[in-house]
Amino acid sequence: MTPDTSALAGPSTLPASASSSPSSLPAAQDGEALAFKRRRPVEDDDVPKYSYDDEEDEDDYESKRYVPLKQRKLQELQKVRARGGGTSKAGAGGANTASSSKSNGATVDGNGDGGSAARRDGAKHGNDDGSDDEDAEEDLGVKQKNTRLLDEARALREAKAYATQTEAERQAEEERKILEAHAARRKLASDMELAKGISCTEPLKTSWKAPRFVLERTEEENVKLREQHHVLADGLDIPPLITNFRDMKVPNCLIKHFASKGIKKPTPIQMQGLPTAFSGRDMIGIAFTGSGKTLAFSLPIVMFAVEEQKKLPYTRGEGPLGMIICPSRELARQTYENLKLMAQALAEDGYPEIGVLLCIGGISMAEQHHTMNKGFHIVVATPGRLQDMLEKKKFTLECCKYLCLDEADRMVDMGFEEDVRNIMSFFKQQRQTLLFSATMPAKIQDFAEQSLIAPVVINVGRAGAASLDIVQEVEYVKQEAKMVYLLECLQKTAPPVIIFSENKNEVDDIQEYLLLKGVEAVAIHGSKTQDEREYAIRSFKSGQKDVMVASGVASKGLDFNEIQHVINFTMPKEIESYVHQIGRTGRSGKTGIATTFVNMSVPEQTLLDLKYLLMEAKQRIPPFLAAIEDPRATAGGQIRACAICGGLGHSVQDCPKLEEEQRRKMAGHGRDAGGGGY
Repeated sequence: MTPDTSALAGPSTLPASASSSPSSLPAAQDGEALAFKRRRPVEDDDVPKYSYDDEEDEDDYESKRYVPLKQRKLQELQKVRARGGGTSKAGAGGANTASSSKSNGATVDGNGDGGSAARRDGAKHGNDDGSDDEDAEEDLGVKQKNTRLLDEARALREAKAYATQTEAERQAEEERKILEAHAARRKLASDMELAKGISCTEPLKTSWKAPRFVLERTEEENVKLREQHHVLADGLDIPPLITNFRDMKVPNCLIKHFASKGIKKPTPIQMQGLPTAFSGRDMIGIAFTGSGKTLAFSLPIVMFAVEEQKKLPYTRGEGPLGMIICPSRELARQTYENLKLMAQALAEDGYPEIGVLLCIGGISMAEQHHTMNKGFHIVVATPGRLQDMLEKKKFTLECCKYLCLDEADRMVDMGFEEDVRNIMSFFKQQRQTLLFSATMPAKIQDFAEQSLIAPVVINVGRAGAASLDIVQEVEYVKQEAKMVYLLECLQKTAPPVIIFSENKNEVDDIQEYLLLKGVEAVAIHGSKTQDEREYAIRSFKSGQKDVMVASGVASKGLDFNEIQHVINFTMPKEIESYVHQIGRTGRSGKTGIATTFVNMSVPEQTLLDLKYLLMEAKQRIPPFLAAIEDPRATAGGQIRACAICGGLGHSVQDCPKLEEEQRRKMAGHGRDAGGGGY
């Protein structure tokens, strides 16, 4: 008997079309009844939310799927490029895409999940800052325009101004930018003064006054007198020039002492410098080597010390009244000995005794202990040892009001600028500051002028120029022939002779060679001990030795008696060093000879500097130097001194001193290798 399947299936719910078409229904298997099965519900994570069976559904999803802003921009740009729209069209398309993308992005973010989806998708396709997309835009030659119209107008004006500039004007503008980049960031003052904004507007007052007849001179008479002695003075209310020591009110005992040293009347730098220093004015003194700068700053501090000692004698622990800072030990000792001689001459004539302290590296301060015990008035020091003594509180600067930096530009070049600024932090009151040097480039002058109070700038000749009393001879000598030719050059004049070399090992080699040839020679450089250096200086000055072989340490301000001849075995890279080295001869009005060896190893710009220096001093120019042409002259540019080093043969962009300064900063060196400043 066949069962009734209609009762099992129940009432049919299929539509007519479905029931009438047997093919639309699944076939019953093995007599099973046709029925709809209930499916087990599944979780969202078990199966994907979307399943696509054909390409039409997939395209529909792609059109509705959220695409991040950056990716849409990139796709749009690729489409524009594919159409060959060009850069300008692509730029417009990029702008439109950006605006439409902003609106789309706002819609999606408003749904709540779009922002997080954008962040997730952005993390997949690149960094949040869009650097990858920016690179892609640059690769496509398209760059979004974010500049304002004012910026565009400014850029157009600058481009137009640059196009109308001449080559000389462009070079001057580049030099100005270089100088600004390498200008001193801070004044030469203590950190406390800079932090608190302490500044003085009035110079110190002193008791010295010029004679009445000098004060009654008209300004025209003073200008004429300065022109007569080739003195240039710049500043406000410049003190009058005085032509003799007696009118400066210098004691007779000192006038006799100067006469015994061959100084019968003041030099031009002293005629203007001494009245300026006596008046308490800050000063920048520039004069060629051997012009008497040491006396111009030593005599005022001695006279101030005598005046203070007369008012109230110094006792133990008091002092100093003034300081003189030098870049090398030898120069500091030389200045110290000159001060001691002046103090002795005054004491013999009944004036109060004044104490002078030498504070340099390489000597035991126990030797100076007796000077510190009874109070002292003047300190002559190198920066390193002075800073060490002040930090250890061996003495203070509470009553110090006179500061002089000898060879100031060389001190800054050697890396002592921060040491000097640190020393100034120990001052407790206003001070009178004097800076002296033979080579003071414009950069150092500007730096100094902003650090001083109403300074008077005194210039005798061009800063960095060589003395006209020196006969300069430049000879081309191959490197391997230098030693042999050196013996011939020594026959030019009678001793004493100084030979300069930049290399310490070469200094020792030259001395050894001369000793083997029977020449009495001594050597001095920064790696020698202090005893060896002092022995060399002492034996050379006394005439026991005929020749001194030296590195640059002996070129800074040292005054040797009757030097007949200076030989530069190697030409210095910087023309400043050359001027200082040949300046050891031809001093105090006497003449001297300077011979310099050059060859192919010397840079062309250094040879150009040397050529212009010889032309300026009206010296003979050898043919190989005359054949060197200045590219600035051939291009019609203006020939002017480099503001960094004062050289005439190169511009600021090619300055070797600037290159050396940058190299030293990169290497982290603070001081010159041969300076011995401590």
